[in-house]
Amino acid sequence: MQIQNLLLPELGICTEEKLYFHREDTREREVDYSDEGKTLTFHKYGRCFFDTYYNALSIEKWKKYTTIGDVSLHIILKGCFEVTLLNVRLAGEGLNRIIIDRKTLNSPEKQEFALPFHLYEYKGILAFELRAVKEDSVYYGGYYDAEVDARNLRDVKLAVNICTYKREPYIRRNLDHLRESMMDNRASALYGNLKIYISDNGNTLPHDITGGSDAIKITDNKNVGGAGGFTRGLIEILKDKNAFDATHVLMMDDDVVVSSEALFRTYTLLRCRREEYKNMFVGGAMLRTDRPGIQAEAGASWNEGNLVSNKAGLDLTCIQNCLLNEIEEYTEYNAWWYCCMPMELISESNLPLPIFIRGDDLEYGLRNRTQIVLLNGVCVWHEPFENKYSSYLQYYIMRNLLYDNALHFPEYKLSSFLYRLYTTTAREMIYYRYKNIDLLFRGVRDFYGGIDFLKRTDGETLHQEILRAGYSAVPVEKIENAAFRLPSYQKSLKQADKGIVKGFRYLTVNGYLLPAKRVKNKEVQAVSMSLCRPINFYRQKRVLHYDEASGKAFMTEKSWLSTFRVLANLFKITCISVFSFYHAMKKFRNDSRDLMNEEFWERYLEN
Repeated sequence: MQIQNLLLPELGICTEEKLYFHREDTREREVDYSDEGKTLTFHKYGRCFFDTYYNALSIEKWKKYTTIGDVSLHIILKGCFEVTLLNVRLAGEGLNRIIIDRKTLNSPEKQEFALPFHLYEYKGILAFELRAVKEDSVYYGGYYDAEVDARNLRDVKLAVNICTYKREPYIRRNLDHLRESMMDNRASALYGNLKIYISDNGNTLPHDITGGSDAIKITDNKNVGGAGGFTRGLIEILKDKNAFDATHVLMMDDDVVVSSEALFRTYTLLRCRREEYKNMFVGGAMLRTDRPGIQAEAGASWNEGNLVSNKAGLDLTCIQNCLLNEIEEYTEYNAWWYCCMPMELISESNLPLPIFIRGDDLEYGLRNRTQIVLLNGVCVWHEPFENKYSSYLQYYIMRNLLYDNALHFPEYKLSSFLYRLYTTTAREMIYYRYKNIDLLFRGVRDFYGGIDFLKRTDGETLHQEILRAGYSAVPVEKIENAAFRLPSYQKSLKQADKGIVKGFRYLTVNGYLLPAKRVKNKEVQAVSMSLCRPINFYRQKRVLHYDEASGKAFMTEKSWLSTFRVLANLFKITCISVFSFYHAMKKFRNDSRDLMNEEFWERYLEN
């Protein structure tokens, strides 16, 4: 059974070459890659290594979670190659590269060869390398094959659940790619076993975006955030059981770049899974769109709100990091940019909470947690979150933190909550973001409203109120009475101090107790909207918060009146919390099931 394809870079998906293959450093020009033909052409003695993120086989995980038997490499070649089969493992801080076999393959015509891995101790990854013996030898790709007892194979039907809001270009790109490679491709293992359900929260998707495919279903929906959109998709999948009896649902964001190979590997892994892992999740890592070889997260744990992103920052163009990526860490959930879960866990009485955004995937993952399996090559590319700052998120982050901890960390203490509230308030006050503090406090008050608040509140209307209450970024050239200077912004990214100067800054509450520096005309300090630091605000009166990705900005200004108002409201929130916190946490935990059933959601979505 074919379990994993060998890939080459693909335009529109990923062209980071070292995720797919490595040329020999001193002889790079002896191998030519053709994107059009999807081939590698070797000059004589040219050499390539395929112990990479996409083309190595995660043999330990395949052996642990599935019933596969012996594995073989199938490669399609023309010309003459020396092929070396490898087992690569971590050895302390280095690598142990074990040569399993080496053969010379020769064919004047394009031909498929099968090479078995005779390996008895399965650790690390399986991979191979090619060395051309003759000029103009060509590599066309191939796959890994595994012996599988047909009696152990499980039926898998995959429903892809996408929630979107006015992101037509992303949706069209992914639909076109999946239709061409799988849904309209009779040779694909997922042909007839894949259906896509899209909840259109913006009601703007054109009908022709489906390409006439019956395997794509679009449902217009209220703008009730990711929670409402994904829940709408789950309800549609449950209703569609007679037409398409999905065994698994893949929750996937609308603004990602995904390769069909991720779905293929998910599908084959689930087909071969062992009985003890029948309800396992398959998680997809998030890689960065701006630096496609860098991983942002591969599974995560909530940790009472102190989020831990596993394997963050790994450069996956390096084989040693790919092996580190294979090591399984404590994982509580996988974000819904790519998370595949069994339909057995989903029912009309076990649906997500109506919390709009920021925490819906986390809460549902914690609630239904089983074994989460992540494989190299199962991923999406997504814009990094530091490039997507939004003021209004402060409301949802604080409110939903309390919801999630009420349900899944009943030992969460008032002191921990107040520490989080005080430190977040202090940060936003130093940044002169007084509107954000108002949103934090509103989130806390709304949590104390219990499930009644969520029941009586229209999520779409509330969201519009929250948007208006925060800072609205506009094109930087439209900011009045401020001169944006790129050198000033770039300087702020590297701004630092130390020693006595740093100590004095702390003693004066980051200069809050000192007069602001005088500036001429429209000159203003420009800082990163998402990556700014307290030193950027030291003795500044007005600050321009700039988002490099969008070219938009907003202004904040130091205000003693706003400071006193914030401190007064913080005192009130503290007093309310002392008397209400534990009762509210317990009551929400006891009552929350009223928000998780289809009857509630049908009313909430106004069906």
